[in-house]
Amino acid sequence: MSWSDLNGRLAQIGRGHAHGEPHFVNPSVARGSTVLFESMEAMRARSAQRYEHQLIYGAMGGPTQALLEEAIAVIEGGAHTQVVSSGLAACTTALLSFLGAGGHCLVPDSVYGPTRRFCDTMLRRLGVETTYYDPLIDAASLRALMRPTTQVVFAESPGSHSFEVQDVPSLARVAHEHGAKLILDNTWGIHVFQPFRHGVDVSIQALTKYPAGHSDAIVGAITVADEVDWVTLRDSVVQMGQFASPDDCWLVLRGLRTMGIRLEQQSRAALEVASWLRERPEVARVLHPALPDCPGHEYFLRDFSGATSLFGVVFHERYTASAVEDMAGALGVFGLGASWGGYESLVLPTTGTITRTVSRAESGPALRLHVGLEPVPSLLADLEGGLAVLREASS
Repeated sequence: MSWSDLNGRLAQIGRGHAHGEPHFVNPSVARGSTVLFESMEAMRARSAQRYEHQLIYGAMGGPTQALLEEAIAVIEGGAHTQVVSSGLAACTTALLSFLGAGGHCLVPDSVYGPTRRFCDTMLRRLGVETTYYDPLIDAASLRALMRPTTQVVFAESPGSHSFEVQDVPSLARVAHEHGAKLILDNTWGIHVFQPFRHGVDVSIQALTKYPAGHSDAIVGAITVADEVDWVTLRDSVVQMGQFASPDDCWLVLRGLRTMGIRLEQQSRAALEVASWLRERPEVARVLHPALPDCPGHEYFLRDFSGATSLFGVVFHERYTASAVEDMAGALGVFGLGASWGGYESLVLPTTGTITRTVSRAESGPALRLHVGLEPVPSLLADLEGGLAVLREASS
């Protein structure tokens, strides 16, 4: 789907209006906890619809949440979407839905830190063992890690902070050969990577990022490829009481309308900024999937239709981590913050925050940059000033 086609779809999906009837452009926010019925027969009939939303209580999902789920399922190209309270909740709920006591999970060494912590603590307490693998692993090496008890292969592409692009189709083939599910955190690749075309069973989105787009809502989503996985996921979600606030769902629906336009501009600007940084003498490596220096770039060229706005920068080792922090603090257009995906540019020092147990982390102090909607010349001027601070602090 082209950017133009995406923009057209985003203007129409998840609106819920009956054709031919007068209506507001945007759907209303439907807030509620208790659902009233005319009779016990009606309540029983609704309760029998186990995999629909808003059964007999609002925590099972309401109209606003259902509209957002409809829209995300279209964007991801899946059968059904379940909205949950946050991006991390999407990761943990997906894992809990498809793992059981005595099970085994394979997770990339480059995974998002809180997901790693969940595997090392909560899943361990529940009797699930996690093995970490090199995100650039080949099929033969992944097969060697598979066990009879392996229930899930988890992927995150590009990797958190280090931006390795994974060979997702290869991961899917190996997982399916052994009867395991492939779960992908696809937050970076929304729209530009279509997960179910490449063998993914379950795709995760932190809707907090690009779909919301305005840094004012925290929501996550889990999308599945088929009805069988939907039954498993939906049962787990209802039992765990996972849902999202209707107000946050409405904010994400509003943000979705401009996501394509924002993403197209931000991806173009991010590549321009990344290319500029790549030529700087202070920079050892730019970790942008669309650039040849990025690990797994060949998979990006093969599987992605474009890039988004988040990438990493590794500086030469002669610059200290504290000097990089001074640089980040000196920036004015780039705000110092831990999130990304909104309209505003952000910077985050990542030196010392990357845990690796089976693969090599990038050497040298590093930053993560998210490029927003500000003019590129302003961003480059801001970085030029920051690099001057970096040089001075390291002299």
